[in-house]
Amino acid sequence: MPSAAERTRTLVQSTCSAALVVPGLDVPCPDHLVPSSRSVGPEGDLFLEFPVGSPAVRAATRAQGDGLGAVLELTDVAPVSVPHRIRGRAWISGRLTAVPGPAQPGRMLLRLETAEAYVDDLWGAQDVEPEAFRDAAADPLVAHEAELLQHLHAAHSDRMGMLRALLGARTACDRAAPRPSAVPVALDRFGLRVRFVEAHNSCFDARFEFPEPVQDVGGLRRAMHTLFEAASC
Repeated sequence: MPSAAERTRTLVQSTCSAALVVPGLDVPCPDHLVPSSRSVGPEGDLFLEFPVGSPAVRAATRAQGDGLGAVLELTDVAPVSVPHRIRGRAWISGRLTAVPGPAQPGRMLLRLETAEAYVDDLWGAQDVEPEAFRDAAADPLVAHEAELLQHLHAAHSDRMGMLRALLGARTACDRAAPRPSAVPVALDRFGLRVRFVEAHNSCFDARFEFPEPVQDVGGLRRAMHTLFEAASC
């Protein structure tokens, strides 16, 4: 399974929503604290881009000493329609400072020096050490995951349902019940997580691991072919 640090890096480098929380900063519109871009530096610090007139920029530039305490909150929502769509959340806290010079016209970079991190997702809840976050890498499929899940759900729902055959006793014991719908809910280099939605929106997740970790979309196609082949036997 991916480590907590890898999962947190993946969330940071994904398209999930993010908002900066600065204690004591009164902002009339929460959208004013949503960075327009975010990246991770070589030391594990976060670089967040805001308009120069943003309340976050004003607060960071006026801060004295070691900067301003802040938390970046990330919320990951499944890109397909499924019950309980929030897949995870992460919080990264540290000191916020302004990076000298504009990032681009009308924009400014803020640096969040990572001091603490915490992730709570489909794998569980766990603290993340700053050094582990710095050294971790995002999942290689992160840039394509949303599109891939939407494609699997829209074009291969029948094959998703076939994976039920790999669940063994869980489904074999209740053959009279209607078959649950199968929705691909998460994907990483190690495997595919499918949410089986039963009557009245009750559901359960099943994890289908690949024979070996995949590094790109080509490897994923081969792994999925192997998975579907096993389900059809």
